[in-house]
Amino acid sequence: MHISISDNCVGCGACSAINPEVFEINRNFAIVNPDFVTGNEDSCIDAAIECPVNAINIYDF
Repeated sequence: MHISISDNCVGCGACSAINPEVFEINRNFAIVNPDFVTGNEDSCIDAAIECPVNAINIYDF
């Protein structure tokens, strides 16, 4: 699973509240830590669903 954040991100923190291992807010923008995606796929999907501006893009390779 690959996750990217689009320019739509407003830094609300919903993703990091759901999955702080993978998502971090830095300067009002979400950052993904790819080292912790494996094993946290379900909460990554939950974060994408809850993102109010649909800024989380998930790709399954």
